[in-house]
Amino acid sequence: MPLPPAMMKRAREFTGPAAPARPAATVVLLRPSGPGFQVYVLRRRSTMAFGGVYAFPGGAVDPSDRPRTLRDDWAARLGVPREQARAVVGAAARELFEEAGVVLAGPAAEPDRTVADADDPTWESDRAAVLRRELTMSDLLARRGLRLRDDLLLPWARWITPEFEPKRYDTWFFVALLPGAQTARDVSGEADGTAWIDPAGSADLPMLPPTRHTLRQIAACGGIPGVVAASAHRDAATPVMPRIDISPDGTATLAI
Repeated sequence: MPLPPAMMKRAREFTGPAAPARPAATVVLLRPSGPGFQVYVLRRRSTMAFGGVYAFPGGAVDPSDRPRTLRDDWAARLGVPREQARAVVGAAARELFEEAGVVLAGPAAEPDRTVADADDPTWESDRAAVLRRELTMSDLLARRGLRLRDDLLLPWARWITPEFEPKRYDTWFFVALLPGAQTARDVSGEADGTAWIDPAGSADLPMLPPTRHTLRQIAACGGIPGVVAASAHRDAATPVMPRIDISPDGTATLAI
């Protein structure tokens, strides 16, 4: 997979040592569209690291990410100890709320239901408080009598940023379906645009290799049922650690 010019330059000039990889989570949000489906992406602001590229909602794990979960197999699925696995899952749900306004939660007494409307002013006020770290996602859900619907997060993959990057992440990718009656909203201060895209028709959009590779994988599933079925067999515990091949002419290529 060819690299963007700036990334090629960093790969050629890297001499080490590598920065530590910070735990992170990202969510590939899907919605039905005709016979297929679309994926929600954000274009990161040019002032940010990896600016100008399209990505999924996501970010680094925060110390407050310690939710109660419905599933008890996260440690095995993600390949890390139980508490760290809970933190990664919590980060995925929180980042989806912060960056898209989507709430993967439902009434505590009715675990099969999801929040129907998360774009009223009170939800927006709470989202802003979570973003400012004045309120944790767990406290927000408890105050509203809700519980995280982590069963709606489908583990897909785990990628570790190559060593030549100055900012590195150990990122778990999850797939989630947009809950009925909710809408994804452009509320992230880290994006200058958002879009619902056809995963098979996104070749002209600038993306980092993990995003591009993930879109190709889910597009090959054909439809949402295929994505859900494929997720049950995905390995999200073993990290994908891309290597950089530099040819004699100086061209750098990412090999997965």
